[in-house]
Amino acid sequence: MTRLQTALDAIDNANAKDPNLDDGQPEALLYGQRMSEEANRLFPNASEALKIAARGQHIERWVLKRADFPEGRAGYLSWRRELGQHHANRVSEIMADAQYDEEDIIAAGAMLRKEGIKRNEEVQALEDIICFTFLKWYFAPFAAKHPHEKVVDIVRKTARKMSADARVRVLAEFELPADLAAAFEAPAA
Repeated sequence: MTRLQTALDAIDNANAKDPNLDDGQPEALLYGQRMSEEANRLFPNASEALKIAARGQHIERWVLKRADFPEGRAGYLSWRRELGQHHANRVSEIMADAQYDEEDIIAAGAMLRKEGIKRNEEVQALEDIICFTFLKWYFAPFAAKHPHEKVVDIVRKTARKMSADARVRVLAEFELPADLAAAFEAPAA
């Protein structure tokens, strides 16, 4: 077994313990598999660090509950920062156990903490993978539960996080209503 497969299996084993289910499977496990599918599709020549970061994007997400953080934007941002750090720490442990060198471990951690988005190619690639995964599997259920204004706002925020190439690809791959497509047509802020 390769060290890549060893790392991916370890992430899957951790995520298989998610008590939350989606489509009859542990949520984090299914999300990681979907992230890997999009990573392989969007970036077929991705580094192993990027492939591992994609799979581990939500590793053990359920251990830090949003309800355990203060209400409001500040509480939400604190929760997201702590989640990113938790994901990076767990993936780093798994990569070390799989005999990855420090450079690859540091790279994956930076991706998971989103350090250098818009400046670091691999951090941006992970963000693009996250956005495509959201649009492909999670957008429709989200949109069905929220008012249209909130949906438009989320789509704008999603588009701003993406690279120019990814925004072009979204327009080619998804049939979006005009007001949502406009978010991907505009230059990223």
